[in-house]
Amino acid sequence: MNKRLLGRTGIKVSEIAFGGVEIGMPYGIGIKNKTDMLSETDAVSLLRTALDNGINLFDTARAYGNSEAIMGRAFHGMRERVVICTKFRPSRDDKGNLPGAEQLKKIMDTSLSESLKALQTDYIDVYILHLTDNFFLRNETVTDWLINLKKKGIVRAIGVSTYKVEETRSAIESGIWDVIQLPFNLMDQSHGALFPLAEQKDVGIVVRSVLFKGILSERGRNLHPELKDVQSHIKSYEEMLNESAPDLPTLATKFALSFRQVSSVLVGIDRKEYLQKSLAAADGRYFDEKTLSRLKELRYPEPEFLDLVKWERMGWLK
Repeated sequence: MNKRLLGRTGIKVSEIAFGGVEIGMPYGIGIKNKTDMLSETDAVSLLRTALDNGINLFDTARAYGNSEAIMGRAFHGMRERVVICTKFRPSRDDKGNLPGAEQLKKIMDTSLSESLKALQTDYIDVYILHLTDNFFLRNETVTDWLINLKKKGIVRAIGVSTYKVEETRSAIESGIWDVIQLPFNLMDQSHGALFPLAEQKDVGIVVRSVLFKGILSERGRNLHPELKDVQSHIKSYEEMLNESAPDLPTLATKFALSFRQVSSVLVGIDRKEYLQKSLAAADGRYFDEKTLSRLKELRYPEPEFLDLVKWERMGWLK
């Protein structure tokens, strides 16, 4: 598999990143409890198979159940072969406030120690501030703590996981963050407008939600009636399927990888068939400007409606 530079970090990462949420906790359409998940032994095997097939970037988080611990077990004794990205997020009280600076540092230190222990490592390649908003982007206690970790060599690069375009812009322009993990897919291409700015600032981009929580796959069939317009729109991509992109997940993955500013595409993988499909999609043969132009035209016309958190809350993703 091809490797791409992760912005200014100097780290080379595989074009496909292994998304670790599904191996650690029930997540995604049709996954209701642990009985729908891989066993830990099978998850370890899947991770090692991914590594042996060229994937070196593995994404997890403190909030992903047993994901960190499973990765720690899978990569024990082969740490130098993998690039591990994990995430943390300090909790706020009911009024939205963080604790005082000293208490906050203790909370973050504890979270870091737990991640290092679970991952069976003494350093983290990419440490991400999870579910970032402008409140955290402006918090000097958090940013100074992360910058200090990088100076000490405990983390190699620091980054943020953003949701809103304006937050992504703020993160890029700040000059603080080495990596930004952002949502970008066939349906919602809003963050793509900032790719040139990220390239200018030498910020690495890792795309998540490329399959839109599985909706841009076979799991996206028979959606809730409230999502009938989304279901109808997805069918419009059928005109773009061909020998190079025979199905929707491949089309979606190749679309994201067709942008040179994208370092890696994060795909949630909890089945060997999903791994094989992702590996096949990252074949180095991506879309020309004519095809990209048409796919840009096929974006969903109301991106503000594409709110997975709201859909989950409303029970539309069961």
